[in-house]
Amino acid sequence: MERSSGILMPIFSLPSPYGVGAFGRAAYEFADFLRAAGQKYWQLLPLGPTGCGDSPYQSFSTYAGNPYFIDLELLVEDGLLETRELEAVDWGGDPRRVDYGAIYEHRVAMLERAKARGWKRDAAEVRAFADENADWLPDYALFMALKRRFDMEPWSTWPEDIRAHRPEAVGRWRKQLKDDVELFTYIQYLFFKQWRALKSYVNGLGIRVIGDLPIYVAMDSADVWAEPEMFRLDEHGVPAEVSGVPPDYFNADGQLWGNPLYDYEAMERDGFGWWIRRVGGAAKLYDVIRIDHFRGFESYWAVPYGETTARSGRWVKGPGMKLVGTLTGWFRDLAFIAEDLGYATPEVARLLADSGMPGMKVLEFAFNPNEPSSYLPHNYGANCICYTGTHDNAPLAEWRATAGEAELTYAKKYLGLNDAEGFNFGVIRGGMGSVAKLFVAQMQDYLELGAGHRMNVPGTLGGNWTWRMLAGEAGEALAARIAEMTKLYGR
Repeated sequence: MERSSGILMPIFSLPSPYGVGAFGRAAYEFADFLRAAGQKYWQLLPLGPTGCGDSPYQSFSTYAGNPYFIDLELLVEDGLLETRELEAVDWGGDPRRVDYGAIYEHRVAMLERAKARGWKRDAAEVRAFADENADWLPDYALFMALKRRFDMEPWSTWPEDIRAHRPEAVGRWRKQLKDDVELFTYIQYLFFKQWRALKSYVNGLGIRVIGDLPIYVAMDSADVWAEPEMFRLDEHGVPAEVSGVPPDYFNADGQLWGNPLYDYEAMERDGFGWWIRRVGGAAKLYDVIRIDHFRGFESYWAVPYGETTARSGRWVKGPGMKLVGTLTGWFRDLAFIAEDLGYATPEVARLLADSGMPGMKVLEFAFNPNEPSSYLPHNYGANCICYTGTHDNAPLAEWRATAGEAELTYAKKYLGLNDAEGFNFGVIRGGMGSVAKLFVAQMQDYLELGAGHRMNVPGTLGGNWTWRMLAGEAGEALAARIAEMTKLYGR
């Protein structure tokens, strides 16, 4: 990875007249903006289909794509939908926010119309796509068809035979739900067709795509339902312990994520084939993979199932370099980023060093005046990625409004912040000028947006993952200003 910079901008945050960002015109225009701004990387959040809470980190599949990102205008151009059909739907009234209720109510129904018109026409291409993805697509399509049949209830509540993924039940339900299995197969065909075209365009501009790979998968997912032997579940599919992180300065209860924990012994006996397939699937989507919660490979926080907070959890040793080394050895041409934030220990630092992956530095964490911080730019080694803040942090303008006076005084003195340049661009300059091989800022930071524009507040439900950029905000003047700073600091 050369010295460079990029912008964190989720697909759902792109402007669109149909309620949520997608792979259409606004995505291509944002790619053009990145090029004009001199950026070499576009960082995304996970692209998987979301469930309860709309979090991209709780997906129905680690392989599948989110149906919401299929651009409806492109389907009109392809003869699969009509503009009047799109305009007849209320997709939500606030262009700054995704209305997931409206999207959930209408999006799949609209795609069902597209499937009715395109299934026979595209039969050969769909068959080729299904053959290419035979390792996950049949289970995923059936999983979603079953969820539709059982009113979107978790798979753990389904009838016992199909809950247990017994072959005879799988075959019987696949025939019974044939139409819906075809629908969810066709939706994935459309997703990957549009994504590949967009990614090809982005790469053609000299821009690479960074994608997030959550360390865990959702309990209510095709991944756990189809391969329960890879997880620590009892004979009824119930986990003894689930994922989370312990209490800290920010959250006295910790964070209870609730994902099932891996049976790493079973995975190791399989040569970590499950992980190889998973990373291979992500490599079809992204050029660089950021492994979320990398420290969980060294040791992870296990919380007894049924607890309402993460306080009563315990640390359990992870697979370490057995798994990490398998992945880096298998995918020698794939670049990784290790999200190594939180609960730093010598063991985690050693695993990061042994992996060779760049870790992360967050400027918003750097300016505690009471103790030296490894997040201060003068403490960086080159093999790291510097962020203003991640999707879990406040945008810079909100951070400025909520940080302590001593912290801000330190930041202003350290970075030489001044009114003429502006607070946000002064902090960005601090990251741009660092020795970190890659610098990334949230799009909100370049737009100088504060309160009300945060992507996610960890440990909370509702109101997250909804922020959207307005049409026209990423303009030529902003691109020129970013490009000037990017060139100045050799990125």
